[in-house]
Amino acid sequence: MSRDLRGQCAVVGVGLAGCGEAPGYSELDLAAEASRRAIADAGLTLRDIDGVITASLETNMPVLSLCEYLGIQPAFSDGTGIGGSSFIAHLVPAMLALEQGLCNAVLIAYGSNPRTGSNRVPYAKARAVLNASPFEAPYTPTGAVNAYALAAARYMHEYGVTRRHLAQVAVDARAWAQKNPMAFERGPLTITDVLASRMVSSPLSVRDCCLVTDGAGAVVVVRKDRAADLPRPPAYILGAGMAHSHRSISSMPDLTTTPAKESGARAFRMAKAGPQDVKVLQLYDAFTINVLLFLEDLGFCKRGEAGSFVADGHIGPGGSQPVNTNGGGLSCVHPGMYGIFALIEAVEQLRGSAGERQVPGVDIALAHGNGGVFSSQATAILGTRNAL
Repeated sequence: MSRDLRGQCAVVGVGLAGCGEAPGYSELDLAAEASRRAIADAGLTLRDIDGVITASLETNMPVLSLCEYLGIQPAFSDGTGIGGSSFIAHLVPAMLALEQGLCNAVLIAYGSNPRTGSNRVPYAKARAVLNASPFEAPYTPTGAVNAYALAAARYMHEYGVTRRHLAQVAVDARAWAQKNPMAFERGPLTITDVLASRMVSSPLSVRDCCLVTDGAGAVVVVRKDRAADLPRPPAYILGAGMAHSHRSISSMPDLTTTPAKESGARAFRMAKAGPQDVKVLQLYDAFTINVLLFLEDLGFCKRGEAGSFVADGHIGPGGSQPVNTNGGGLSCVHPGMYGIFALIEAVEQLRGSAGERQVPGVDIALAHGNGGVFSSQATAILGTRNAL
């Protein structure tokens, strides 16, 4: 499969909508607007879209709802939801459907309004979903942050990483956000600010946690032959991989190793590339600890060395391995699930259209999604025509 799919499909359109605060807009409004923008960006119309993939934390049967809203009756659809990694994982069924001739243009979209929406999922219901494991429920965890804090504490214990190392991740994300006019948080942020911020679940403070914003993103994927005739530079999908190892943190085999180790290896194998080939990384940074673990699991650092790697300035502006050039979930946007935004930023970097935050000479970019509590992982490696 990896030999057949490498570079055979490409992302040809991207769109964003309502990132930050979008009062008065439903999640379907936002997803539809991002979809329209992505389709227009691709030089296509709604009539050209015959494949639709989406997921939602709130809407029942989201793919049916989005298609009805847009007036699309697709030949192929998929509503698989595996958390924030969903939209990067969706590249795989999109490629398979396109290569098998089931459809000709696939829309992958997501929108949500947890910041301003009045129809939010009740807190108790969200906690009940989190507490799917009967082994965790008696301890009444108050949210995902507790689970990520547990992993962070174990990692810090095993490898001598400090809160200062975690803080550097947040500071670098903010430095990138300051170059992005669409980022929600662009004010100054120092390590001292992060260390002094309110503790949420030790060792994670409020500045170690992602934003809560509204927002939507969408991409359009077509076959390689069609991509060459469309107006925007294609971002070819060189490799994609998925993996998951558990549902709840109590069943995670090793709190310091995530399934990104497998999803990344599968994506690199399909792409016939390695970490040394990647110019920019877009990593799902729901919490600062995520970036450290993913740098190691994806092969960019040796085990236990991500803290010092980050402290040495490698992931921020001007660093040797730029990470989350839009500001990430920590400073740019995070409406419940972030994966689609990592994918969009990878495409922008490959196009050379990222403005002040553009990294020179990007021909291969990696986008990585995380779902659940380090549960489901999805990795995509994309490249320009020169990378084919």
